[in-house]
Amino acid sequence: MHPMTIDTGNTGFMLLCSSLVMLMTPGLAFFYGGLVGRKNVLTIMIQSFVSMGWTTVLWYLFGYSLCFSGDWNGIIGNFDMAFLRGVDLMSPSPANNSIPVIVFIAYQMMFAIITPALITGAFANRVTFKSYFLFLTAWLIFVYFPFVHMIWGGGILAKWGVLDFAGGIVVHNIAGMAALASVLFVGKRRAEDRGPHSIPLVALGTGLLWFGWYGFNAGSEFRVDGVTASAFLNTDIAASFAAVTWMIAEWMTTRKPRFLGLLTGAVAGLATITPAAGYVSPTSSVIIGIVAGIVCFFAVALKNKLKWDDALDVWGVHGVGGALGVVLLGILADSAFNPAVGTNGLLFGNSTFFGKQVVAILVSSVWAFVFTYGMLWLINKITPVRVQEEHEVLGLDVVLHGETAYVESL
Repeated sequence: MHPMTIDTGNTGFMLLCSSLVMLMTPGLAFFYGGLVGRKNVLTIMIQSFVSMGWTTVLWYLFGYSLCFSGDWNGIIGNFDMAFLRGVDLMSPSPANNSIPVIVFIAYQMMFAIITPALITGAFANRVTFKSYFLFLTAWLIFVYFPFVHMIWGGGILAKWGVLDFAGGIVVHNIAGMAALASVLFVGKRRAEDRGPHSIPLVALGTGLLWFGWYGFNAGSEFRVDGVTASAFLNTDIAASFAAVTWMIAEWMTTRKPRFLGLLTGAVAGLATITPAAGYVSPTSSVIIGIVAGIVCFFAVALKNKLKWDDALDVWGVHGVGGALGVVLLGILADSAFNPAVGTNGLLFGNSTFFGKQVVAILVSSVWAFVFTYGMLWLINKITPVRVQEEHEVLGLDVVLHGETAYVESL
């Protein structure tokens, strides 16, 4: 490795962004924890928190290497950097040679932690911890790591010209499609969940997610420049417009402006702007936010109509939002807002790029769905995925973990 000159500004910024993305996983735990009933709060929160521990272990052992070292047919990396072999203080990052690779490893690890945790909202209150642990491991290896490599590790989709600024495909679409596969495999909840037990907890989670998302999107530029600032502003604009749009859509259909709708809309807007944040104008972000609010709202309505028991709307918010963002990027990309690596979309005369974005979404959706379904089928042969009915009725916090979130008052 060549000795590098560390840019302290960029490095400091990326350490801050890594911390922000790390905070999103506890944020997600609060978001999901508030949405379930009192008897299952800890069960869903531990599913997020255990990813912080176990995904880090896998990332150190071989995850980083499979994503960013070598290349096998453009699909996955190799084991050359397993156990972070060859990493020293002066190794430059592949994304920007003025920041140490150590910072890049930490930043990308935070993305790996939150992505499988997103899926857990779909099968809330129904899955054994042992099967989730196996699922977490297999899903990272066979779905997440390959897509990181294909898009951000110089693999086949990157070479083809697909763009995904901060994870519309790599994070949200594949997690959302995995959620749908999980729901269809695991089936409906047998014990009625009376809805969110704590909307304030959901609000706390949303606040942490929104705050962390600036690190998620602005940090994906890997340096501090105009694109960083643009991605930051675009993130907030899309989230805000989507939140208000969802609230209005719900107000018109239920005659009441619901806080939960406002919060869900914000997350839908954040998921949808993610792939486009560093490639589009602030005005395009307004469009992306409004479209996200409407489309994700109706995706959730469709899920309810089809009676899919996606408990916390992972497919409708992340799966649909991520896919929508990648397609809208294909339409609205403007190279004036990212002269270095950006391109123009359909609106600016580049229909080829639009086509590539659509194909990439189809590929990632099918891959994530099929692999997830197959994985759950295999895990079910090893250990039951589904909890017993009486356990579901009692609540999984006590049955699986021997703990309760709230002590019943005497």
